Amino acid sequence: MSEIKKTSKNKKTVVILAVLVLVIAAAVVIWLTLGNKGEDSPAATATPGGATASKDGDTKSLEQTFYIYGTVVNIKVFGDTVAQKNMDDIQAMLERMDTEFSRTKKDGELYAVNQAAGKEAVAVSDETLDIVKLSLKYAEEMEGLYDPTVGPLVDLWAIGEGGEHVPDQAAIDKARSLTNYKDVIVDEAAKTVKLAKEGMVLDMGGIGKGYAADRIADYLKAEGLNSAMINLGGSSIIALGNKPNGSPWNIGLQDPDQSRGSQLGTIKVTDEVVDASGVYERFFLQDGVRYHHILDPRTGFPSQNGLKSITIMSPNATDADALSTGVFLMGLEDGMKYLEALPEKVDAFFITDDNKIYATAALKERLNLTDPTYSFAN
Repeated sequence: MSEIKKTSKNKKTVVILAVLVLVIAAAVVIWLTLGNKGEDSPAATATPGGATASKDGDTKSLEQTFYIYGTVVNIKVFGDTVAQKNMDDIQAMLERMDTEFSRTKKDGELYAVNQAAGKEAVAVSDETLDIVKLSLKYAEEMEGLYDPTVGPLVDLWAIGEGGEHVPDQAAIDKARSLTNYKDVIVDEAAKTVKLAKEGMVLDMGGIGKGYAADRIADYLKAEGLNSAMINLGGSSIIALGNKPNGSPWNIGLQDPDQSRGSQLGTIKVTDEVVDASGVYERFFLQDGVRYHHILDPRTGFPSQNGLKSITIMSPNATDADALSTGVFLMGLEDGMKYLEALPEKVDAFFITDDNKIYATAALKERLNLTDPTYSFAN
């Protein structure tokens, strides 16, 4: 008998679950990101616009939680000049990008590009053009292991969206035939994007959260706000600057065998991105096999390479987001070699099915493991 992890189709249940997720995630985010257990903190107060105001020592902070991008987004900004307008601006940015980059929202630009696949080019905004160009750059650098045209496979498997069984091989083969980043035609002068074949589907899910996190960080720095925690669903986190007292942020690291919020250890970071991807996020079980959301364009199936998760540490969230997918599909040995050969400083640790942790040399010394289930293998 197969065990299935299902997405509820009952609207009332979805609403209840969404509310619960917001409440739980808000508490978890504070615990994971601020790393200040046992410290005294003054009582927080709500602002008229929805943010919560408090102080860290003599430094003012505002914190607000949004449900967008299909996940819980928590932003906490420190600085004497931070105001509700900053949170309102961030919310507007997130809502705009969520619509522009969505393959399902009918008023979105990516949706329009997908609808016109095989027919005509579609004019897009500078922002959409930018993320599409970046996605193609990552695809080329990783030889298609990260591929923004994986949409037909994502739609077919529908993992996390009601998918609960393995599709038949003919359907997988058809979806694979429509997955090829080289069939995306970008005209920078005209600011248009065209998909060469009817049925192709661009999907920015692989870098959308990272891209949004980078744009929020850029906005805050332009506003003179250089101390913040930007957390998009726990999988894309930017620790901007240091904490107000000058100490690094203390980030809890996700345990891939537990519900989100459990941790296997911690790491201290300054001006750095933590991006995690793993088989624990969205999946179903069939005949004892876990079918997760990280799809391999080469086979059309979820990867089965002995990895549970990968966590990327990088200066840039968009880079980290793309790498967490592509390097996961490379597997442990090839993925480690790829990261070590990159010209920019990127660190990572892999967790294998036997709970062993393989970390790049610079990162191993920074990891503080707190769960005895896990141990270093290298």
